[in-house]
Amino acid sequence: MSGATKYVNLDRPFEMALGGALPEVTLAYETWGELSPDRDNAILLFTGLSPSAHAASSLEDPSRGWWEFMIGPGRALDTTRYFIICINNLGSCFGSTGPASTNPETGRPYRLDFPELSVEDIVRSQRLALHKLGIERLHAVVGASLGGMSALAFAVQYPDDVDELMVISAATRATPFAIAIRSLQRDCIKSDPCWHGGFYPEGQQPQEGMRLARKLGLMSYRSPEEWLERFGRERVDWLDEPGSQPFDIEFQVESYLEANARKFVQVCDANCYMYLSRAMDLFDLGDHAEDGDPTTALRKIRATRALVLGVETDFLFPIWQQKEVADGLKHAGLSTHYMPLSSIQGHDAFLVDKARFIPVIAEFFSSTSG
Repeated sequence: MSGATKYVNLDRPFEMALGGALPEVTLAYETWGELSPDRDNAILLFTGLSPSAHAASSLEDPSRGWWEFMIGPGRALDTTRYFIICINNLGSCFGSTGPASTNPETGRPYRLDFPELSVEDIVRSQRLALHKLGIERLHAVVGASLGGMSALAFAVQYPDDVDELMVISAATRATPFAIAIRSLQRDCIKSDPCWHGGFYPEGQQPQEGMRLARKLGLMSYRSPEEWLERFGRERVDWLDEPGSQPFDIEFQVESYLEANARKFVQVCDANCYMYLSRAMDLFDLGDHAEDGDPTTALRKIRATRALVLGVETDFLFPIWQQKEVADGLKHAGLSTHYMPLSSIQGHDAFLVDKARFIPVIAEFFSSTSG
């Protein structure tokens, strides 16, 4: 973990929403900016499935964060005005308690002994962490993808705790297509001979299964338009070198997927990936409404304003899902700005398309009340 990473221990045990309990929970987090004397300028940034809490660089850790261009003095999430806090998800493998953590009752990693994980567990654990840090109310919750689901769940479950809401490339529930993609990713992992029913020895995780799962994930995170513009049909330049085998990598797009997947396998634990992936499938905001309708659940939100962003080329969380969220928030009485963005970079556009995302997010927070 980086020098900027801090840790908070929750009161124990931590009861899980779908059953079971964790005897102890530690969450890793990082912060940027200063908390105001009235403790009213905090913005909670929820992460997606695989990032750590290191969303931006700092004096303690100058390495580039996953949302570097968005956080800092004078940036869209302006650290001269706001106190930004990013907490690594419960269930992750980047400092927070998860399936790769040691079970204090056995002295071994939890693996599949970890209880079923839900988005609601992620949200409640982070709220408890905030209370431990003396933050009772948030200026805003912000999240994209899984983080956007978490932001919605937070605003619905704890309506008195948040003033503003930002949801990016997310939805009230996963589509069957998104569930199918993640199911196939999990099958890739489980089919690896090193899977061992989820109880693989430490340091011997199912790398081949993870490699394939990551490739499939990358294909769903970006759009066909981007692949065409970025790679076309360019070939690799080592195809005819001695030692090459039939069906070796031939195209640049294959090389990109392979390099990214191999890098990912070195930092992400397979079980953590599986648990967080399943949590996204299980999430349904309609579970928080008596009639099972997510739109009804959105009426519980008492935030004053919301910004909902989607990307027209995103087929993992298609644009109609963000419009559905925005319409529901408007019907709930929130002042809601909805903007579909034309980025060709698909679901991951919020991580890379500075030109489209920075202005609209900066405008939202620069025009904020209070």
